[in-house]
Amino acid sequence: MRRGKGMKFVGDSRIPANKTRNVPKDYSEYPGRTEAFWPNFLIREWLTGSVFLIGFLILVAAHPSPLEQQADPTNASYIPLPDWYFLFIYQILKYQFAGGDYIVIGALVMPGLAFGALLLAPFLDRAPGRNVSKRPIATSLMLLGTAVTIWLTYESVSAVDYQQRSEQYLVDVEAQETEVEIDTEAAGYAAYESSCMQCHGEQLQGSGNNPSLLATEKSVEEIKDIAVNGIGSMPADMFGGSEEELQQLAEFIKQTAEANGGGGSGGGDSGGGSH
Repeated sequence: MRRGKGMKFVGDSRIPANKTRNVPKDYSEYPGRTEAFWPNFLIREWLTGSVFLIGFLILVAAHPSPLEQQADPTNASYIPLPDWYFLFIYQILKYQFAGGDYIVIGALVMPGLAFGALLLAPFLDRAPGRNVSKRPIATSLMLLGTAVTIWLTYESVSAVDYQQRSEQYLVDVEAQETEVEIDTEAAGYAAYESSCMQCHGEQLQGSGNNPSLLATEKSVEEIKDIAVNGIGSMPADMFGGSEEELQQLAEFIKQTAEANGGGGSGGGDSGGGSH
């Protein structure tokens, strides 16, 4: 037999004769039930995320978050607040059965049940459709969680004067940036360090609700009276030293204020803040 004569070539049915482009399957026979991941689903999700991100960036640029005070371990009156996305949990802790003796319920049990319900929603509602009207359990839990979060956040924000906190922050920063000459060798410095520094700062600049002592217009006798009897929200008997130490303390505050340009209108109530 001659070479090649009688040989037959058989095609493999697993290999298509004509190459086809990578085109997604036609899902028109199943309307509303499924779709191609690329490009239909992916492009729609990408566009949705882009619109949300642009809107969020515009909101942040138009309404920046208010600045808070810098961390100050000597300021016992400052009340820190969590970031805005945790304010709803912060608000829960203010209620009677979610704070104080029931702090475990407010901090762990209630948030755990809420987030646990959201995690279980896909398993409780296994309807095949994607229409929200056909997913009553998942839709109800999501709407309820969103509404409660927004309401608790609003309640927390409305109870705080962020404008005042922001202005106080700027005052504290300005005071910290000002060079203050403190005579640590003065006779009254030790009394100030033990009795007043924790509320009025290392440089008498004040902090939080405690005013600066650098701009006081009070006399030495008035400062002594405030240290003993208090003023405003400052309680009495904050100073527990001797009469001589009290005199040295008052003279130290007055001399320090005068040496640093004191006597302005901003410190009329020296020691008027809460301790």
